Amino acid sequence: MRILISNDDGYLAPGIDALAEALAAVADITVVAPDSNRSGASNSLSLDRPLSVSKAANGFYFVNGTPTDCVHVALTGMLDFRPDLVVSGINNGQNMGDDTLYSGTVAAATEAYLFGIPAIAFSQVHHGWEHVDAAARVAREIVLRRFDALPAPYLLNVNIPNLPYEQLGPLVPTRLGRRHQAEPVIRSQDPRGREIFWIGAPGACRDAGEGTDFYATAQGQISVTPLQIDLTHRTQLEQLARELA
Repeated sequence: MRILISNDDGYLAPGIDALAEALAAVADITVVAPDSNRSGASNSLSLDRPLSVSKAANGFYFVNGTPTDCVHVALTGMLDFRPDLVVSGINNGQNMGDDTLYSGTVAAATEAYLFGIPAIAFSQVHHGWEHVDAAARVAREIVLRRFDALPAPYLLNVNIPNLPYEQLGPLVPTRLGRRHQAEPVIRSQDPRGREIFWIGAPGACRDAGEGTDFYATAQGQISVTPLQIDLTHRTQLEQLARELA
């Protein structure tokens, strides 16, 4: 099995290092990741400048662009093979609920999905990389499941509690929860006295009931959410058709 690995925390992040080490034991891996932290980049492509690809001493390739850039460049010109699977992560912090819309981790996996390649995004629930080796072990086990019964391609979003492997709960299928709107921006000044704004913290959970990714991880379980890209609001489409008739 040939696996392409990317992330949004950058090629030097402990999460991608742990993931690559875990998967190298079971697959032929190639790592193509951003040259620096690109968290929150979502599905952005760099169309205003050229991109460069460099190779680090550990064999990882790094790109001066977004997570989506990394996977796009790898699949459309850099690699001389088509991966069997693309994995992204392990992210430093959760990607659940509405956060998936902003996540560069999920975006890297989504780009592969759009190219018809199965993809999985992996995140730890809390920041700090605590028990990242356990998360990497879980990631390897999930990859080895192969999910042959799912229609191909599939796009899975996995969130793993920061717990020792022996304390982790089972894998559970979940839906995305919802958050309240984000906290207000933080107003400040730069060294020249100009007003600047820092994006505020995510809002509290609004929908974290049983069956959601928030609920599962709060119980120590590993949340596995199947994602799709179709944004069409089908109910409103039917209503709109009647309005326009």
